[in-house]
Amino acid sequence: MINVNGTLIENAPFISSENRGYKYGDALFETIKVVYGKILFWEDHYFRLMSSMRIMRMEIPMNFTMEFLEEELLKTINVNGLAKSSVRVRLNVDRGEGGKYLPKEKTINYSIIVEKADSDFYTLPKTAEYTVDLYKDYFVAPGLLSTLKTNNKAINVLGSIYAEENELDNCLVLNTNKNVVEALNGNLFLVVGEHIKTPPIDDGCLKGIMRKQIIEVIVNSGDYVVEETSISPFELQKADELFITNVIVGIQPILRYRKKEFNTKISEDILKRLNTKLRLS
Repeated sequence: MINVNGTLIENAPFISSENRGYKYGDALFETIKVVYGKILFWEDHYFRLMSSMRIMRMEIPMNFTMEFLEEELLKTINVNGLAKSSVRVRLNVDRGEGGKYLPKEKTINYSIIVEKADSDFYTLPKTAEYTVDLYKDYFVAPGLLSTLKTNNKAINVLGSIYAEENELDNCLVLNTNKNVVEALNGNLFLVVGEHIKTPPIDDGCLKGIMRKQIIEVIVNSGDYVVEETSISPFELQKADELFITNVIVGIQPILRYRKKEFNTKISEDILKRLNTKLRLS
């Protein structure tokens, strides 16, 4: 069952050819993990969505409170029989129908789609290899829009096709200044000794929810130093570790970049600290 503006419908087409999210990518979304009815990092997701809607000049409905949207998420999970499961949720917000580039109305639609997630807590994926390379066909233009989770994901789609064609597990994306900004499906962290770097938001990376959590874990650890600073492609092969973060997987270590192989010692430690934080929250 899909939740469309509060109405639960069967899994069937529910948007028209005039939907602005479909026609122009005039839409935002949040990918959320829910474990046994607990929405992880819900406050962060909610405020990112509200901030993104303001940046996109969407008129936020009066009923779009944190409590209202939380209730809608849980309602959709429950009706799909997933209340006692780990769930991946996509909350999509668009500007309705009508108009060309200029919207005719100020309507806001939302939809919620849920599916069962693979695991309850965050664990390091058990893979023999996780190989990445740079995706250099197209570049991210640094700016506020590139930090939003919008439906405009052409680079991510083309990069994913490139990765499959070249037998890669993922690709790292560059901005127009030729700095590494993120992976196709998450933020990037680089480890050298006890020093950990991640690209700054100003470089054009997604303002990731898990990125924020990992930075807080590192700062509170007392064992590592984290720095938000630009990362050159030349630094990748000099790193001790590279890892990708998103709210569904948590941490995905990169095991190989070109001829360089990486360990996962720091990744494992940070992941343990993250899970401890979740248990205490």
